[in-house]
Amino acid sequence: MSEIVVHADGASRGNPGAAAGGAVVLDSDTGQVMAQLGVLCGVASNNVAEYRGMIEAIRLLRTWNTQEPVRVRLDSKLVVEQMSGRWKVKHPDMKVLVKEAFEVIGPLKVHFEWVPREDNSLADAAANKALDEGRDYLVVRGVEEPV
Repeated sequence: MSEIVVHADGASRGNPGAAAGGAVVLDSDTGQVMAQLGVLCGVASNNVAEYRGMIEAIRLLRTWNTQEPVRVRLDSKLVVEQMSGRWKVKHPDMKVLVKEAFEVIGPLKVHFEWVPREDNSLADAAANKALDEGRDYLVVRGVEEPV
């Protein structure tokens, strides 16, 4: 596998409102879904939820001790630009999330890429599943694991 691809998204019903982050982890060579996750965020904005989905996906990759580079695809230009260092982080809540994200990333080589919303449907579905079911979840290679 040449790299790992993570699609992350956030869903917020109200923005801010009930929110969840979601992510899918793909094998870049085969396109196969390696993992899917959703994490509830309480009442939050869509951007906060998108950060949470991305952070939890990278946290999962760290448990796998992966050495491959990671390409994170998000449909929030704000998150992509902040994580790439091109935009300043002004909001205090976002500063906390950015700091946490970089701590979780650690030694991983991560590249952030903006994608149109329609190209991020798997991550959107993962976030909405968490909201619809009212719970965090993790599915690895088709098997649901405890969270």
